[in-house]
Amino acid sequence: MTEIIHDVPAGRVGVIRDSAQSTPAGLFRRIYDILTRSPIGTIGGAILLTWTLLAIFAPWVAPYSPTKIDPELIADPYPSAQHWLGVDHLGRDILSRLIWGARTVLTVAPTAVLGAVILGTFLGLLAGYRGGIVDAIIMRVGDTLLAFPKIILYLIIIAKFGASAFNIIAVITLSSAPIIARIVRGVTLDIKNRDYVAAARMRGESALFIMFVEILPNARGPLIVDFFLRLGYTTIAIGVLGFLGVGLPPPTPDWGGMVKEAYGMIFVWPHMTIIPSLAISSLVIGANFLATGLREASLDG
Repeated sequence: MTEIIHDVPAGRVGVIRDSAQSTPAGLFRRIYDILTRSPIGTIGGAILLTWTLLAIFAPWVAPYSPTKIDPELIADPYPSAQHWLGVDHLGRDILSRLIWGARTVLTVAPTAVLGAVILGTFLGLLAGYRGGIVDAIIMRVGDTLLAFPKIILYLIIIAKFGASAFNIIAVITLSSAPIIARIVRGVTLDIKNRDYVAAARMRGESALFIMFVEILPNARGPLIVDFFLRLGYTTIAIGVLGFLGVGLPPPTPDWGGMVKEAYGMIFVWPHMTIIPSLAISSLVIGANFLATGLREASLDG
């Protein structure tokens, strides 16, 4: 964010920011420029865009219903002209289940990560700006949550409240927010004593205005990179929960659940397990590539 410190007529100090970079349109234009000049970022963005479009247009793209069972197909479940990726152990079309599963993953995972970003950003700003006892309480609570292995925390909460999309989003939000809070707190501690923040205090701006208007834009870059990295981690977490049988309840298409259902037949019909595993891997790789491209561009200035 470009800053120019200058004297105003009343003798106060003000800040002029680069408005083109501060607007949402400017932010998306910046991301587009990064993706077009970073090959690895372009690949990651293309992978995520492909899965996103498949998820959005699933009702029109998927050749069959993801829950349609045809026992006659089990006699020859391998890929064919009618079923490009074959069928699973119940005769359901794997391609259709992958496409509808993408809609599930790309609804739950980004929502959970966005919830963690919102909660973690607020707590990080509050801890870094206020300091003292507020900082100590927020950080100690975060340390307590981080002390639990994530998968154990997932299993405890889901075993208590049941498996549902809402509960999965809630547990991922709570477990990821402390890490994001630490990122934002670090940026806040570095910025809160700078001249333009002091100028805002002199103008009589509220603490909320200073935190969200003066400080938060400076954490935008690290948060965007972390969002896509965490999207990959969350995709893995959703897949692991599905594989352990505590993910989204059937018959909801769930990539992790697809791996679990066919795991016992991996040596008989390996495609039933390998294909959904590759889908999970591709989405994780796409998110990581995009995050890497964004990070490289930020280092290049």
